[in-house]
Amino acid sequence: MPGPKKRNRRVHSVSDELIHKSREAALAAVQIFNNPQITFKSEMFIVLMNIAWTYMLHAFYRKHGVEYRYFEQKGTNRRFDRTAKGAYKYWELERCLNEDPSPVDPDSANNLRFLIGIRHEIEHQMTTSIDASFSAKFQACCLNYNDHIKKFFGDEHAIDKHLSFSLQFSSITRDQAEQLEAQSTLPTHIKSFVEGFETKLTEAEFNSPKFAYRVLFIAKTANHKGQADEVIEFVKADSELAKNVNHKYALIKETERPKHRPKSIVDTMKQEGFPKFSLHYHTLIWQEQDAKNPAKGLGTNVEGTWFWYEPWIEQVRTHCQANAERYR
Repeated sequence: MPGPKKRNRRVHSVSDELIHKSREAALAAVQIFNNPQITFKSEMFIVLMNIAWTYMLHAFYRKHGVEYRYFEQKGTNRRFDRTAKGAYKYWELERCLNEDPSPVDPDSANNLRFLIGIRHEIEHQMTTSIDASFSAKFQACCLNYNDHIKKFFGDEHAIDKHLSFSLQFSSITRDQAEQLEAQSTLPTHIKSFVEGFETKLTEAEFNSPKFAYRVLFIAKTANHKGQADEVIEFVKADSELAKNVNHKYALIKETERPKHRPKSIVDTMKQEGFPKFSLHYHTLIWQEQDAKNPAKGLGTNVEGTWFWYEPWIEQVRTHCQANAERYR
């Protein structure tokens, strides 16, 4: 008499499938974003990278024996949460990031939480194009993903070898760049989320390349004959070329007007003797005065985040002095 049927399950089959699907989602996200014929690219990129990271972290937790299904502990037994049709409920990306200890470094986690928040803001309503506003965050998300999948599962799972630089049909002039910046005005609800999220970050977190990857491009006018001619070349940060470029860039930046984030303005007012002044009051003031109206020249939008100029700080100071009893 034949014995009971043995369950035929390949070792690591589930983890391998999760990694495979994760990589495909990440590659699809980048391919869609780089496709010039697609205009809904940011939204699709965020959704697909969310899936890519979720599957990758599920594979990681499975590898390390961490239960990533939702359950309720009943004494020594676990009662697993299920959908209406009986399927297990697995952790979403944010829950994966909240696991202690988390395998994702804090700056990469900040990047992902930012994109999760943007996804919530655009999930159920139409938005105008946000591609230019968040490209630095998207690039950081891709680099972070590639770093983590190699760290978790080995270099053979890297996706950088499958991707090349996007080719362009034209160069970008200063006028075109300014037009792009002008067109990247964000809807109010997204702008509000960005401002709220980024003001909570420290300066180090905000400037981390794992939160937003920003690069400076300069035109190269000379090359040696007979050498490979790459459109992008990387130089070491401590090289003479890099030092020279950074020095010139710093000189240009010094001519720009100083920019201040809302939190730093609130902190300044508190230091000047108005301890009850808060971001809430600051928001009420600029809304009441329509201070973000570009015609007033009191601030500027930089990659989806509003920064204030010195004259606005003076207006806030005047307001606090005129309403000292409220803020002391």
